[in-house]
Amino acid sequence: MARAIWTGVITFGLVSVPVGLYTAVENHTVHFHQLQRGTTDRIRNRRVNERTGKEVPSEDIVKGYEAAEGEYVVIEPDELDEIAPGRSRTIDISDFVDLDDIEPVYFDRTYYVAPRGKDHAKVYGLLREALAEVGKAGIATFVMRGKQYLTALRADDKVLVLQTLHWADEVRDPGEELPELPSGQVGKGKERDMAVQLIDALDAPWEPAKYHDTYQEKVRELVRAKAEGQEIEAAEEAPQATNVVDLMEVLQGSLDRARGAKSKNAAKNKDSAKSKPKAGKAAELQQLSKSELYQRATDQGIEGRSKMSRDELIDALAGTSRRRGKGAA
Repeated sequence: MARAIWTGVITFGLVSVPVGLYTAVENHTVHFHQLQRGTTDRIRNRRVNERTGKEVPSEDIVKGYEAAEGEYVVIEPDELDEIAPGRSRTIDISDFVDLDDIEPVYFDRTYYVAPRGKDHAKVYGLLREALAEVGKAGIATFVMRGKQYLTALRADDKVLVLQTLHWADEVRDPGEELPELPSGQVGKGKERDMAVQLIDALDAPWEPAKYHDTYQEKVRELVRAKAEGQEIEAAEEAPQATNVVDLMEVLQGSLDRARGAKSKNAAKNKDSAKSKPKAGKAAELQQLSKSELYQRATDQGIEGRSKMSRDELIDALAGTSRRRGKGAA
């Protein structure tokens, strides 16, 4: 079972609930040791005094801020703890904002939040259910490991999720930082219409399990092959940039291929549906793109459709059909 990396309380208004913070993701990257070429000798990093060249134990290392050249203000770890807001133990929610209003560039790391004990589960559950109902995130700050974080607390399926956010002054302005950006004249006419059709043809439900880190898989294959004295096939080079002159032709080819693949999958799903008659209305709706589903939802006056995912639109449309059928009966 996972251990909490931080414990404290969430506060909103006068309400507080003791919680623990747990890492939500794990790293699957293949890790290598550093060796000296031609040997199996490990290379290790050491903390060394720059002047004497001697290694320094961690307990003798303090933080220093260079106030002037060669002049440092020394800060002890205890002094940082003493000035931390709430002594590092409070996630203080100051505002509730629409989750969709937070631009993706602001999101950083994700953590699960759990109540510290059954006695606090009711208040924890109340906050989770309320956030889920209104579709908002609680904006809060807290201190962990000597650093203050801006965070968004939101409701997931069964738990509260805390996502650390970048501060506003950490997010760069693309207009100032990037050398080339398209003008307002780009993206009009037939080319844009075809690009929209291509996106629509490639529309699919979000299924994270179907995506894999193929590079890490290749790294593991390389390690295995070298260990067995085998060679591994090199990857293909990246494709050349599309020539603007050929853009319409390339878009049309991409669209034809996407539609062909979609028709093939639709036929496969249809055959599968025949063997599973109970799939019913939902199976039919699965063949539609998100824009087609949204149009049906608009025609049927389904509320909240603009914020629904593709799967939610399917559920809403299937549910509407069932309710209307019962009403007619």
